[in-house]
Amino acid sequence: MRIVPTGEEHAEGFNAVVDAVARERRFIGFVAGPPLESTREFIRSILGGAGIQLLAVNPDDMVVGWCDIVRNPHEGFRHVGRLGMGLLPGYRGRGLGRQLVAQAVRAARKAGIERIELEVFASNERAIALYRALGFATEGIKRQARKLDGQYEDNVFMALLGE
Repeated sequence: MRIVPTGEEHAEGFNAVVDAVARERRFIGFVAGPPLESTREFIRSILGGAGIQLLAVNPDDMVVGWCDIVRNPHEGFRHVGRLGMGLLPGYRGRGLGRQLVAQAVRAARKAGIERIELEVFASNERAIALYRALGFATEGIKRQARKLDGQYEDNVFMALLGE
């Protein structure tokens, strides 16, 4: 497995992974991936300085996961980045998520992002444990933040402050 910076050549693979994770309806806020052109625009924004994105790529050059930290563009909040990540099911539980987040945090720090924040569904206990192990602290819980398939889900807000 390789962890590489994103590039336009990865748009289709990244889009496919987001779609696959979204269709699980458990881990991210989407229930389907965005249109490919939206993904291309997102990658162009990252390459243009909006944040950082790292991709996990298998030996066949297939994108199997991602972690991005997108800078808040508003004055007074540009020191803040929002973390998003996901992995295909067959690549979870191998330490790859930890590598992605740790490397993304290092890259974000080099880019001047001091506060990294995220939201995670309360039922995603493995992700919460990973974030805690990497130094993220829980800042609050938004009750019944999502209602999907007749079930409510709380969102846990977490952040990692600059060192």
